[in-house]
Amino acid sequence: MFEVLTGTGLAASAGLNAYIPLLTMGLLARYTDVIDLPSGWQWLGNGWVIGILAVLLAIEVVADKVPVVDHVNDVVQTVVRPTAGGLAFGAGSSSETVTVSDPGSFFSSHQWVPVVTGVLIAFGVHLLKSAARPVINATTAGVGAPVASTAEDATSVVVSVVAILLPVLVLVFLVGLAFFVYWFLRRRSDRRRQRDAARAAGFQV
Repeated sequence: MFEVLTGTGLAASAGLNAYIPLLTMGLLARYTDVIDLPSGWQWLGNGWVIGILAVLLAIEVVADKVPVVDHVNDVVQTVVRPTAGGLAFGAGSSSETVTVSDPGSFFSSHQWVPVVTGVLIAFGVHLLKSAARPVINATTAGVGAPVASTAEDATSVVVSVVAILLPVLVLVFLVGLAFFVYWFLRRRSDRRRQRDAARAAGFQV
């Protein structure tokens, strides 16, 4: 069960920022004993890979905080984030961590399952992020973009670390995400009704 929670947390984190969970695993695997990547995923701890991920993260952090540019970035990331989510889930769920000592027992066969699962989780979170950002930009005249992006990056970092050290807390994040989805859908529905009412009142006049 911990394998699933670890993979889910890392994949969801990738849906917010593709590079944070991969960079987190790479750094922890290279410089600590917190996570032991399996042979097929040890490339994440390579110095060159860590350096490339750091550069890509720096670009993402800047691009995601500029209105309009963030929308273009989200379009590009439609492919990158789900891919990163698949890699993060596959590597994270197959790794030996402080809470998982026999990761191979859960995904002993069907090695493609965790990767596909991670792709779907990251893609879902990415779609939610991409749908919420234009609303935030429109309602705050763009001022909310850097604030929202910073909050997303911070959440991605926290969830990535928690998924590895205390995966049970990923459940808290999932519950919070479910509440956010409910609130966001309700808000969009209310705004649509208000626009329809205003349009109807305009026609009556």
